[in-house]
Amino acid sequence: MLEEALTNQSGHKVMISDNVRSHRKRWVDLAVTNAEQSLGSHMASRNNLQQRFQSLQEALSLEEMPGRLECFDISHTSGEATVASCVVFDQNGPLKSDYRRFNIDGITPGDDYAAMSQALKRRYTRIKKGEGLLPDILFIDGGKGQLSEAEKILEELQIEGVTLVGIAKGPERKAGLETLIVSGGPEFNMAPDNPGLHLIQHIRDESHRFAITAHRNRRGKKRTESVLEGIDGVGPKRRRALLRHFGGSAQVASAGLEELAKVEGISRILAEHIYATLHNQ
Repeated sequence: MLEEALTNQSGHKVMISDNVRSHRKRWVDLAVTNAEQSLGSHMASRNNLQQRFQSLQEALSLEEMPGRLECFDISHTSGEATVASCVVFDQNGPLKSDYRRFNIDGITPGDDYAAMSQALKRRYTRIKKGEGLLPDILFIDGGKGQLSEAEKILEELQIEGVTLVGIAKGPERKAGLETLIVSGGPEFNMAPDNPGLHLIQHIRDESHRFAITAHRNRRGKKRTESVLEGIDGVGPKRRRALLRHFGGSAQVASAGLEELAKVEGISRILAEHIYATLHNQ
């Protein structure tokens, strides 16, 4: 039956042999070795994660082991192109399909509290409507002020059953010196070699990476698009042609003169003007 199914799928005759020799036996041995190593690595990683989740449960005195964690972070450059990140972990590690980023607008530039409040409200309003799952633990990359904003939003949305934890950096901002602030509970430090702390550091660092990446992309796009809008002779149609041709604003900014001149509707003279403007020449 398996031979028939593989034959139909591949479009040619497939035969299965279970007693191969010579170089085909070496292929089978190599496949088995790779499978065993891959499975061993997967199980070791899974066991390590289970240990980290158990340590986290003990550190926070939770009745049950948490299954879903979320962490928020804010990134901007002097208030420009503010972005909030939300990363999600479950007991298998990062759940990247559930990651979210929020472009923050309508706040005073550089106001991280307002940015955090806006991101949390948008995130949990959607979840309240059934567009996602609530986490067991919500980590906030920040101290008491950021944690207070999270408390206000969850209270406003009447969301219960979520353990709120702020991750305050130590005085020297070194890994292992973080202070954990539990909403309605104590402030404490965990031993630098505690597996639970390693899990917290992992999700914190991942939220930081995701926020910075999103911020840089937004900042680059915003800066390039604003420059394109201010170039004489480059209207909406030519702007779209440039972005479509290169695939994005960052690629337009890094394009050479000859490449710009190849875009439909962009003459050589206009290409020179665009290049000079983008490179401040």
